[in-house]
Amino acid sequence: MDTIGSGDSRRDYFAGQGEQIGQIEVTGAPEPDEGTPGENRGFLSDSASRLCENRLVMLSAVVLVLLIAIAAFAPWVSPYDPTAQALSDNLQGPGAKHLLGTDELGRDILSRIIYGTRISLSVGLISQIIACCIGVFLGAVAGYYGGFTDTLISRTIEIFAAFPDLLFAIAIMFVLGPGVINVFIALGLLSWTHYARLVRGQVMQLREMEYTQACIVCGGSNTRIIIRHLLPNCMSTIIVLVTLGIPGAILTEASLSYIGLGVQPPTASWGQMISTAQQYISFYPYYSVAPGLAIIVTVLAFNIFGDGLRDAIDPRLRR
Repeated sequence: MDTIGSGDSRRDYFAGQGEQIGQIEVTGAPEPDEGTPGENRGFLSDSASRLCENRLVMLSAVVLVLLIAIAAFAPWVSPYDPTAQALSDNLQGPGAKHLLGTDELGRDILSRIIYGTRISLSVGLISQIIACCIGVFLGAVAGYYGGFTDTLISRTIEIFAAFPDLLFAIAIMFVLGPGVINVFIALGLLSWTHYARLVRGQVMQLREMEYTQACIVCGGSNTRIIIRHLLPNCMSTIIVLVTLGIPGAILTEASLSYIGLGVQPPTASWGQMISTAQQYISFYPYYSVAPGLAIIVTVLAFNIFGDGLRDAIDPRLRR
């Protein structure tokens, strides 16, 4: 084994080690193949091209854009005030005046479904943002540092994941009380474990990669390594979890509203509408079918778009 003697020898030795580290960083990324069509395109343009090739995914994207537009422009799209009552027009079937009929208080069902879109999309998005922030942070910390930190976070994940999702959400809502803000918090606390588990596993794998070890040897801080080098490689997983978590949150919110623990009247909610309509379903099915179809279409659109987006941006599926 060679020994490092004088100061000049030590300088030569560490200079050689630096050159090797530099070679690792340079040669870590494969050179593009000039002869293969499409290889020279940027990552984003290539992913967008792959996404557009899937017609079913594009159809789901169109549906999602329409839902977002409806939620954003609900006051202008809605034909009536969703809380305005007209008892003389209650339980009317679909017609020219009310396209989807009216409920037991004479409120326009179409208008309430349009405003219910706002509640469902906001609950799905905000709750997943909360879950993503908590789960990604804890998962990255556990996967990178390991040891006691990993053990502590992993046991916490197991405790939260031990309860059935809906029962856990019901328990949280009993403590916090009904309301839209509390639904955001409850669903965020319900979903963060999914993010933490998968991000932890990926960070543990990426931590052992050569480029990560090179950053550590070069003196990169732990925070910089996690944010700049590890988390970007987890983005495909995070995006898929968000897109699949949104429909799950929508379904859970509908369930909570159905049993009276979610959004409270007179605010329009799809689950609340189905709950109220069950007593009229035998002779007035329009009342329950319309919000049920809205839930089905929204959940399917998010699921299909999430799967297609994962296939388009995952490097392992690009060949």
